[in-house]
Amino acid sequence: MITFLVSVVALILGYVIYGALVERVFGADENRMTPALAQQDGVDFVPLGWKKNFLIQLLNIAGLGPVFGAISGALWGPAAFLWIVLGGIFAGAVHDYFSGMISMRHAGASVPEMVGGYLGKGMKYFVNFFSVVLLILVGTVFMTGPAALLAVLTPEVLTKSVWVLIILAYYILATMLPIDKVIGRIYPVFAAVLLIMAVGIVGGLFFGGYRIPELTLANLHPKSAPIWPLLFITIACGAISGFHATQSPMIARCTVNEKLGRRVFYGAMIAESVIALIWAAAAMTFFGGTGGLAEALANGGPGAVVNKISITLLGAVGGTLAVLGVIVLPITSGDTAFRSARLTISEFLGLRQGKLANRFLISIPLFVVGYTLSQLDFTIIWRYFAWSNQTLAMIMLWTAAVYLAQNRKLHWIATVPATFMTAVTVTYIFQAPEGFRLSTQVSYPVGIIAAVLALGLFLVRTRGITAVPEESPAASKA
Repeated sequence: MITFLVSVVALILGYVIYGALVERVFGADENRMTPALAQQDGVDFVPLGWKKNFLIQLLNIAGLGPVFGAISGALWGPAAFLWIVLGGIFAGAVHDYFSGMISMRHAGASVPEMVGGYLGKGMKYFVNFFSVVLLILVGTVFMTGPAALLAVLTPEVLTKSVWVLIILAYYILATMLPIDKVIGRIYPVFAAVLLIMAVGIVGGLFFGGYRIPELTLANLHPKSAPIWPLLFITIACGAISGFHATQSPMIARCTVNEKLGRRVFYGAMIAESVIALIWAAAAMTFFGGTGGLAEALANGGPGAVVNKISITLLGAVGGTLAVLGVIVLPITSGDTAFRSARLTISEFLGLRQGKLANRFLISIPLFVVGYTLSQLDFTIIWRYFAWSNQTLAMIMLWTAAVYLAQNRKLHWIATVPATFMTAVTVTYIFQAPEGFRLSTQVSYPVGIIAAVLALGLFLVRTRGITAVPEESPAASKA
């Protein structure tokens, strides 16, 4: 229990202390006009209050990530706490802050534009394709999963295919309509549900007499799966996730003051880490250890684990919230995934989105692809998502590092986590069944060498580098 409480306090202090350092290094300027004000179009560039932006950002980046990922990561035991805390403070929140603030400094630029501006045109084209594929994967899987569950809970006439079409219809509305008409109204409510679930679970553990295990670096995985690098891939949302970089620019286009960036971007990531910490603690405690958790996961997956924990600790109300969460939360990640894909493609094509016809031109093909993929066996493809997600996070961190180096700022706050995530992603793809399937004797040194080479290349390339001017939103509007 002490480890859990210390971890929560550490995350809060991380926001207060390290978050302030990151903001100071970036140089947030409250007098600088933001894209939300300079480029208002009533669709994507819409000024919103920071509280609403925080809740939308939280639900955009969270969904089921800090719940399902943390539950799966809890199989390694309390070592998961350490990754959530350190990853959230020094990697995930830094990643989210810079992906939002660099976007804000460059007229609401999407990930490919940011990456291209600092890592070169080749990387821009690669990330453009990479991020759109990633977003379509997210949108499709977060459409089929809830549809399958709804088909079980509703009359037989409402089959999975019918629910896919219903969810798809909602996706079209959320993607096409102005951000304040659908997302801005319902997301804060669902974000509140996510937070209430997490607080309720904590209360249930405390008052139910459960003993949350204390920190140990021992590998408690029932199948002895290696902590490195699997834990760092399994727990993405809650520690660091590249998907967040595709979401932050949406809120960068709605934030009216740069000084609000720490609350919205850094703060939402810390809140997500707290949620992940809670669910990891509940998962490894409720079932009497990692062995019991593994058995529960084998008999229904993370959704069944969430349902069992929620109903037991919170009763009927908790069970209702759990079902609502398992259904709604992935849908609210899927819709913003498609919206982000639309914005990314429109930026690449230079097609302004103020006109409804232009939004249709891009969105309809996306939904056709998404619906087609929803009819296929997605299991094998989805296994690549975890690695792709963390790889995008690594790329965004290197982008932030170059941005800081070019502006003669303390780049190490991004360089260190970028180097670490390079080691994680390279090691994983060389070791994983869906990768090269090499032994740890090969994958471990290859990952370390790749990280060292990446760091060396960065230091050489940024020596005497010429700064890339930060685009003025007002100028962009003109």
